[in-house]
Amino acid sequence: MITVRHLSKYFDGRPAVKDISVEYMPGQCSLVIGASGSGKTVLLKSIVGLLEPEEGEVLFDTTVFNRLPAAEKKKIHCRMGMLFQGSALFDFATARENVRFPLDFFSQMSREEKADRVEFCLRRVGLENIGDKYPSELSGGMQKRVGIARAIALNPQYLFCDEPNSGLDPQTSVMIDRLIQEITAEYNITTVINTHDMNSVMEIGDKVVFIYKGEKCWEGSRDNILTSDNRNLEEFIFASRMARELKLRYGNGSPSQD
Repeated sequence: MITVRHLSKYFDGRPAVKDISVEYMPGQCSLVIGASGSGKTVLLKSIVGLLEPEEGEVLFDTTVFNRLPAAEKKKIHCRMGMLFQGSALFDFATARENVRFPLDFFSQMSREEKADRVEFCLRRVGLENIGDKYPSELSGGMQKRVGIARAIALNPQYLFCDEPNSGLDPQTSVMIDRLIQEITAEYNITTVINTHDMNSVMEIGDKVVFIYKGEKCWEGSRDNILTSDNRNLEEFIFASRMARELKLRYGNGSPSQD
């Protein structure tokens, strides 16, 4: 469980996120939505410790994470998995080496244990035969799946995904959403996903938080988001749908190899 209490983060005296409180539960896909510049990425970075909030607390279970010394924060980092926008794979490393990276950095496993864990993670995302390939040899969907395999390598309690469907066609986006959802339920992970994709919201949004100009503007689930009377949320949903329609009509809407 992750609890955010009255979190605020400022840049040049201006709040990027202001007084946000929210809880994220194990076994759920919790989505944070909002327009570009709304503050959702600042919120995510503040939760995982890449940014230090000026106000408020971030608790992992009962531990106030943002008040811990660096050595204690590292122990909690070992329980986190991260899927970055654009996958953020190392171009110079094979898929297998990319997945092994957090094991080399954070774990005390033997070489054999690491090898077994890497192969398990690649199998879990359906990529057991591409371990020796480099990112440039993989499709966008495959790169995302390698990113997911790397994110779960340490068997995390918490999984953070920043725009996991960025750059993917709709068919591959659905596949990535469902894979994240399956892994979340299978391992009872507390999963937090930043996205602007309303299709992801309707597919896997157990909990949805809408951020508008740095503030939490709405909170609910995919079951009641379409009946909200929040005007800012309605405008965001409309704009998201229009963008999706335009992408399908004029962009690269054809399915890519996944």
